Amino acid sequence: MLWFETALLPQGWARDVRIEVREGLIARIETGVVARADDERHAVALPGLGNVHSHGFQRGMAGLAEIRGPADDNFWTWREVMYRFLDRLTPEDVEAITALAYVEMLERGFTRVGEFHYLHNDPEGMPYADSAELAARIAAAAEETGIGLTLLPVFYAHANFGGAPPKPGQRRFISSLDSFGQLMEASRKVISRLPDANIGVAPHSLRAVTPDELACIVSLAAGGPVHIHAAEQTKEVEDCLAWSNMRPVEWLLDHANVGAQWCLVHATHMTALETQRLAQSGAVAGLCPVTEANLGDGIFPAAPYRDAGGRYGIGTDSNVRIGAAEELGMLEYAQRLAHRARNLWPAFPGQSTGRALFDGALAGGAQALGQAEPGLSVGAAADFFSLSSHDPALAGRGDDAILDSWIFVGAAIDCIWRRGRKRVAAGCHHARDVIVGRYRDSLGRLLSL
Repeated sequence: MLWFETALLPQGWARDVRIEVREGLIARIETGVVARADDERHAVALPGLGNVHSHGFQRGMAGLAEIRGPADDNFWTWREVMYRFLDRLTPEDVEAITALAYVEMLERGFTRVGEFHYLHNDPEGMPYADSAELAARIAAAAEETGIGLTLLPVFYAHANFGGAPPKPGQRRFISSLDSFGQLMEASRKVISRLPDANIGVAPHSLRAVTPDELACIVSLAAGGPVHIHAAEQTKEVEDCLAWSNMRPVEWLLDHANVGAQWCLVHATHMTALETQRLAQSGAVAGLCPVTEANLGDGIFPAAPYRDAGGRYGIGTDSNVRIGAAEELGMLEYAQRLAHRARNLWPAFPGQSTGRALFDGALAGGAQALGQAEPGLSVGAAADFFSLSSHDPALAGRGDDAILDSWIFVGAAIDCIWRRGRKRVAAGCHHARDVIVGRYRDSLGRLLSL
């Protein structure tokens, strides 16, 4: 049994909470009870969050694109660095790097990840003998670390709008409709051994798929999530206008039957009408504020999207830095910088900013990753974490002030449970040393080539 001084339940904060776990699920919750002698005791329990957008292998290149080039640096120059890095990756490297990313996600508040998995071919651009070779490496990293996995195999066929042929640097991504169908079938088998893993599809972007291909790929989701990059950069918007006389989000809303199954990743550059329509569609906006800041993408139109009832989740995208609290804090801070005001995420006076951010990311993340209702409730997966009672950031704090202090002050995560199994204790994943060792070996070799 686990006992917490306070826990955030769906109905709100509760005191003196005992949680019983059976077979990975929450079997019973009692509130207002005295701790028993054999209870494992902790201070604060919070439900784990979903990371809606990750490219696991990019964790290995974090910090390698921070040197100014001869021309203006932007997303497109960063992408060239990424292409050069991935050209060197073996399947073993992919697994080692992704495992470290998943360790860090678990240590920092994420209990499930949506892996936007677009690395399919070998370094020469040829398919592996097993089409799911690299998907299996992602699944192995999830199995070893214990994180929940929503695998999102990516369909990528073109370099730009209108079916432009792919560039050499994209050769490891490319699929045909037939080969992608085979990849989806093989990937479903790969994840079948993982507890509560699921699968969706990810047409990479309107740059990388044609309208006919998009319709075919969405049908392969079979009711699972559909994730797509949309309107991340201004050049993407300009190119889409040149191709279709429509903006990316506008085109999707008009032609792709976007609804609750969908997650539009970034959606940074939208008009007021697009923002309202996306919010009303029931889809989730997949926001990755740390990566968006790192790449200089821009700032999401949060206030009008929130006011229209828009749903959102948070993701770590390029994994340049990993942390649920950091993504949530950056989401609010970007709005403060843009509007030169404070506490902009809450919808009404008196609402805690931390609570508003957390509740939205919890619900939207679960929707985008195809989970059942999230949170600490009977029948739900036992995915939650505790904050350290010894952290001075929590001194004298209670209820929503706990979330404000975790997000904006940096209160430390102590333990994390995934399907009831403690994967992190005293802030460290139980397999950290082994996984870091493999990561160091891979990076040492990759960066010496």
